[in-house]
Amino acid sequence: MPADPVTTADAPRKRITTPDGTVAELIETVPTPAPARGSSRTKARKRALDVLFEADLRGVDAGEVLRLHTAEADPPVRAFTTTVVDGVLARRREIDELIAGCLVADWTLERMPRVDRTLARIAVWELLDATTSAEVVLQQAVQLAQELSTDDSAGFLNGLLARARQRIEASRS
Repeated sequence: MPADPVTTADAPRKRITTPDGTVAELIETVPTPAPARGSSRTKARKRALDVLFEADLRGVDAGEVLRLHTAEADPPVRAFTTTVVDGVLARRREIDELIAGCLVADWTLERMPRVDRTLARIAVWELLDATTSAEVVLQQAVQLAQELSTDDSAGFLNGLLARARQRIEASRS
């Protein structure tokens, strides 16, 4: 939600006369800066998404992209970002097979938008890792899809990850 605008004492003012003859004074408002959004882990997930997306787009090893981002340290790479990227790389085949098995007919991993595919990989790794609650994993993935992908992506990803979650939980039973 945007912050409430505030007026300043030296803000530019403009007088207008309405059709009924009333004089109104308009004061320019200045929005307050928005507070930082998201937790440390949310920011780390987004950075992991950036690294994995870049690697996928460029067709290079995500580990190398992560090393370059870590060396640049602008902004610094969080430990959880490294954990996520390394986790996705270590279990990539298992993750991709699980995602492919949860897709509806006529959909393939390659057909998915690159952002959605990368978000799905991160979320499935987190579901497999089980250090974060499944509800948080799904909520974070859907939120990032709403911010960064197509209008239909959030719903698509939510359904896909719900099926993946069911399969993972069934395999643990």
